[in-house]
Amino acid sequence: MARRYRYEHWKKKRARERRKAEHLANQSIAERTARELLGWVVYILVVVCATYLIITYVGQRTKVSGDSMLNTLHDEDNLIVDKISYRFRKPERYEIIVFPYRYAEDTYYIKRIIGLPGETVQIIDGYVYINGEQLDEHYGREVIDEDRYGLAAEPIKLGKDEYFVLGDNRNHSSDSREPNVGVLHRDELIGRAWVRIWPLNSIGVISHE
Repeated sequence: MARRYRYEHWKKKRARERRKAEHLANQSIAERTARELLGWVVYILVVVCATYLIITYVGQRTKVSGDSMLNTLHDEDNLIVDKISYRFRKPERYEIIVFPYRYAEDTYYIKRIIGLPGETVQIIDGYVYINGEQLDEHYGREVIDEDRYGLAAEPIKLGKDEYFVLGDNRNHSSDSREPNVGVLHRDELIGRAWVRIWPLNSIGVISHE
């Protein structure tokens, strides 16, 4: 009887140990699963935060719509806009920039900086003049038609933080010549076109002159 009692006691003890081991194993699996899940949550949060910071402060993707920047940029071109450079330096002439359209939400224009703060801009005989001297340009698609001089038919004196912009396709562009666009203030400039990422056969850094 004593031997049978010890055997039963041993069986019960082994069963308790087995249940305890299974419980610990299950607990270990749950802890590993929780740690893995937490790791994924942290990873996703890091990616989301990094993406937000990049889009807000460094660069963002934008798509060209229309032909106003021919022959430099084409309809459906996908670009990365550099949003950080202007935090450290002033915008320069000839740079292709992106800015919001004032009269429609989520609408952005892409044009080229022509006139800088303090300068006087005018279109004479189809060409752009800065402070009375013809601007040296190599990207404009054609001579400007007289009916497209717009506000620049008369001299436009730019303020200390104002910029005059034009599309390269001069006769088919809505830009600073028109009242609904007008001159831009520096705080309206989102950034400069940096890299074309689509179409594949045109991928590369964008030339600004």
